[in-house]
Amino acid sequence: MQIICRAYSHPHVIALTERLQAEYVHIYGAPDESPTEAEQFSPPNGAFAVGYENALPIAMGGWHFREDGRAELKRIYVTDRQRGKGHSRSILAWLEESAADAGAPTIVLETNQRHPAAIGLYRSHGYTEVPPFGYYADDPLSVYLGRQLRVPS
Repeated sequence: MQIICRAYSHPHVIALTERLQAEYVHIYGAPDESPTEAEQFSPPNGAFAVGYENALPIAMGGWHFREDGRAELKRIYVTDRQRGKGHSRSILAWLEESAADAGAPTIVLETNQRHPAAIGLYRSHGYTEVPPFGYYADDPLSVYLGRQLRVPS
C-alpha cells in the first residue's frame, strides 16, 4: 500500500469519509457528530493520509493537535474488502511518525466498545487508557487510549 498525505477536502478523503460515516450509522444508528474541520488536518495543525492499492483509495486516517499539545487520531478507516491485510497498522504507523515528526509528545484517540478490532489494534501498538476528553467524554461506551511518541531527533 502506498500512503500519500492528502488534504481533508480531497475527493478520495471525502469518499472514504462517507463510507466510514455509513458504517457508523450501521453500528450506532447515527454518524459521528464530533466537530471536524479541514484545517485541523493541515500543517502545522495536523496531517491526513490516504492509502492506495493499485491506485485505488482503500484506507485513510488523520491526526491533529489538541489544545493541550497532544496529537489526536481521527478517521482511521480501511474499506471492507481490504481489511485483515495490515493496512490499519500501516496507516497508524504513518500517522504516529508524522505526529512525532511534528513534535507531538503523545497521541490519543477515542473509540467505542463496539469496535473491539480497533481497540485490539491500538492495544497491540502500546496504547493504554487515558482520561476521557473531547466531544464524547460523557459517553459510557467511549474508550480513550493513548501512548507516548518518540522524541524527534
